[in-house]
Amino acid sequence: MEVLKIATAGSVDDGKSTLIGRLLYDTKSLTTDKLEAIEKRSKKNGYDYLDFSLATDGLVAEREQGITIDVAHIYFSTKKKSYIIADTPGHVEYTRNMVTGASTSQAAIILIDARKGVIEQTNRHFFINNLLRVKEVIVAINKMDLVDFFEGRYNEIKADFEQLMAKREYEDQKITFIPVSALKGDNVVNRSKNMTWYKGETLLEHLEGLDLAAVSNVGTPRFPVQYVIRPKTDKYHDFRGFAGKVYGGELSVGDEVVALPSQTRSKIKEIYFHDKKYQTASRRSSVTITLEDEINLSRGDMLVKANDLPTIDKQFTATISWMDSENLIPGKKYVVQHGVNKVLAKVNTINHKIHPDYSGIDEKADSLGMNDIAEVTFKLNKPIFYDQFKKHRTNGSFILIDTQSNNTVGAGFIH
Repeated sequence: MEVLKIATAGSVDDGKSTLIGRLLYDTKSLTTDKLEAIEKRSKKNGYDYLDFSLATDGLVAEREQGITIDVAHIYFSTKKKSYIIADTPGHVEYTRNMVTGASTSQAAIILIDARKGVIEQTNRHFFINNLLRVKEVIVAINKMDLVDFFEGRYNEIKADFEQLMAKREYEDQKITFIPVSALKGDNVVNRSKNMTWYKGETLLEHLEGLDLAAVSNVGTPRFPVQYVIRPKTDKYHDFRGFAGKVYGGELSVGDEVVALPSQTRSKIKEIYFHDKKYQTASRRSSVTITLEDEINLSRGDMLVKANDLPTIDKQFTATISWMDSENLIPGKKYVVQHGVNKVLAKVNTINHKIHPDYSGIDEKADSLGMNDIAEVTFKLNKPIFYDQFKKHRTNGSFILIDTQSNNTVGAGFIH
């Protein structure tokens, strides 16, 4: 079954957790004990309705404050698809959490309160989805029940958001507007009887109809070697296979490939998944590949198609989302983890800080604090094989690791 990964974004009280809870409730994805807990808690809080936000806000602090603090992953399935929803907080101080949630998503739901319309936070939510090149963005205009399901208000917000769309850099993005009431259930799973003027799909209908191939970011094939398989048994005495995951495209038996960093050429001899042979390894499949020639390959090396090499360099410029309480400063060293490769890197320069609300850049930034986004240049102690993030989402991204604490302190997207 196809799996669609969705990131959510919304400001405080926009009803994001309620929307997800409603989606789970109307698709009958809530367990009996969870539903009973929601009913009990809703009554205790004095509500005359079910508070569906309780289905997702798992931390005690979240339930007490009625806000989302940490990234939660919610899983549910229909007959057509399986879904993983990254429920991320939308406040400014949790920008890093939003980046984390959106980094692996193929679609995003941006919530807008129909009473408030497009606000500064909306700019930030759209900016991050644009930065991370999320192809499918659904703008759910929520709380339509609080504006009397008025079509004119929906059109006003849609027009304001379209002005925001004109500022984006990544234009290969489909934007869909859906008016909803998460609390009442209008246009979430079931079609609204209060908004007959809306002729489009419900939220679930739209998600069900998404073509996974169309919303996935496809690039050129990259095969980072994770493990060299040498059984040395009587049956497989001379077997030498390279295990890993195919990113970006397909690899097939007979393809001429180049091994990096040695740049030695060979051809793919066999493709295995467990003990079965295949002619082609599709994108994102985990396989073992054998080559026609004896080539010295080890963990961290990469197989790519001949005449389709990535950039091989000891320096690069990237957009960084900083996630640590200790500032990033020029001259400091970090470990760059790029795929399975770990390389020591030095911050060469902070070129400028980027305001994620589309208000411009700060060219005089001399450090980065938590949740800052900036363009930074790095120098590495050995080359890596990378693509631009806009051309290859996997091979163009990396994380930064602090050499002392071993914490993940930043995420980067290579230019």
